[in-house]
Amino acid sequence: MVNIIVIGAGVVGLSSAVSIQRALPGVKVKVVADKIYDETTSIGAGGIFLPTTTNIPGVSEDTLRRWSETSWHVYSKMATSDLASSTGHTKPLYADIVYSYREMSPGELIKLGVYDNFRFGYEITTVITNMRKYLKWLMNQFTANGGEVERRKIGSLMELYGQCNVVVNCSGLGSRQLCGDKLLYPLRGHLIKVKAPWVKDWVYTDQQAHLFLSDDFVVLGGIKEKDNWSLNPDPAVRQGILDRNFRYWPALTGAEYLEDWVGLRPMREPVRLETEVIRSPQRTLKIVHNYGHGSNGVALSWGTAVEAAKLVKELISKTSSSKL
Repeated sequence: MVNIIVIGAGVVGLSSAVSIQRALPGVKVKVVADKIYDETTSIGAGGIFLPTTTNIPGVSEDTLRRWSETSWHVYSKMATSDLASSTGHTKPLYADIVYSYREMSPGELIKLGVYDNFRFGYEITTVITNMRKYLKWLMNQFTANGGEVERRKIGSLMELYGQCNVVVNCSGLGSRQLCGDKLLYPLRGHLIKVKAPWVKDWVYTDQQAHLFLSDDFVVLGGIKEKDNWSLNPDPAVRQGILDRNFRYWPALTGAEYLEDWVGLRPMREPVRLETEVIRSPQRTLKIVHNYGHGSNGVALSWGTAVEAAKLVKELISKTSSSKL
């Protein structure tokens, strides 16, 4: 029996685990993590599918396009199917169009009341993911396929010697300790959830202001603070987010405050997606690293998960061939 251990139960870890199950039927896969579901950084993600080269430095455009297309294929298929309600995907505005992007005219911006602040705007049809539903769905997919989950903090990759054939490291910021990876740093995010059922469109700007829709709330953001490790909501940051969003979109007036969310996105330049073999006199540990997605963990999770599964398959094939 081939055994695979995936470290991490965020969106990247669970997507990798499910992808491995699909790519390698019959393989035993276990997710090992000290934080699960609402304890993960993924639970607070806005869930917007809008990857750009600006937000993912160090990755070639061709690679980013490949990851994005793989992820989009999965998300758009779920969003337009009967899985939409259970996976937490908001159906695109035009059901028969997978993706649309067009520049808006000045007249349209004036009608929206934003022309004084924004002279350029684009209308985009995309997918937004409700992470509370989606992480549950991913976990259910994983366990229904025979996957196991163990709540445990891994202090060293060496702990897993002899326990599996391949380790898939999706530990996010945990890889600073596990791998000594100094290229990895926190990208602190602060979001505010409000209840405003009359808001029907999502908006994203380059002025640290955006609003994303979920099933039962609206998410206001946002910031990206490099190397800030604090998980405590900053009152000044909160007020800044509220002031900017309410100034740009007065229609938010009357929105009911629900809660703050602060999370540390694992950012690395570039995303680490590669194999590593650690050797000792007695044994070897084969690893596939898949972490460092920053604020694009949701958008790129399936793209990198599928490639991680291919790397696992290659490592297992090499092991089998060496025994012949």
